[in-house]
Amino acid sequence: MRTFLVQLLREVRSIFYTPVAYVVMAMFAALMGFNFQTAFTVLNQQPSDVTIIETTFVNVIFIFVFAITTSLITMRAFSEEFRMGTIEMLTTAPVTDWQVVLAKFFGALLFYIVLFVPTVAFFAIFHYVSGGAPVAKSVEAIGSTYLILILIGMLFISIGIFASVLVRDQVNAAVISISVTIVYLWLPLMLARLLNMTDPRVTAATEFVSPIAHLSDFTKGLVDSRRIVWYVSVTTVFLVLTHHVFHSRKLKS
Repeated sequence: MRTFLVQLLREVRSIFYTPVAYVVMAMFAALMGFNFQTAFTVLNQQPSDVTIIETTFVNVIFIFVFAITTSLITMRAFSEEFRMGTIEMLTTAPVTDWQVVLAKFFGALLFYIVLFVPTVAFFAIFHYVSGGAPVAKSVEAIGSTYLILILIGMLFISIGIFASVLVRDQVNAAVISISVTIVYLWLPLMLARLLNMTDPRVTAATEFVSPIAHLSDFTKGLVDSRRIVWYVSVTTVFLVLTHHVFHSRKLKS
């Protein structure tokens, strides 16, 4: 455990010691601020049953920013190590392959969580200036919203790390990661419509794997344990794939 924590601390430092981290933080904060202001404006136009937290997180702007941000966080995870030759230090250090993979995953996840901390202030300020207007349908809905954001973030980070271990160039890693996440975000909901399928089983299947549908449900406070199992399982699959590819590339190098 101590070795893993040391490796995790190394990853966190490597993220925050690069200017890219602060560019991503500034970009994310600015775009989320604009997104929140847009959601606030929309709700001010007419009475609605939709809450501010639903309007903020279930829209095209946020989904697009979401997909790009996770890819920017993970694009240099392994690709930069291979390109700079620092991977030699990892392969000769007394750490296991799993410790390296998990340290990079949790390091990126911690940075991802930090990005969302300011959004809590958005809703606190809204609740204050609106004279106590509810941010969500219930207090539990606020918790479930951030729960699903973490779960989807876990999956996208695992995809990004897997893309990073496949290539040596971080730009290529970002392109692969963005492409996969955007396809996964939109394909489940668009597939049934494009194929003009009205079978309830098709609809149920697409909604079961659709992160947009999950985000919509969780922002309403509708927590489904099957979704939690889904994200944990698929994240684990990508981490296992990352481990295998990393081990293979380490042996070749």
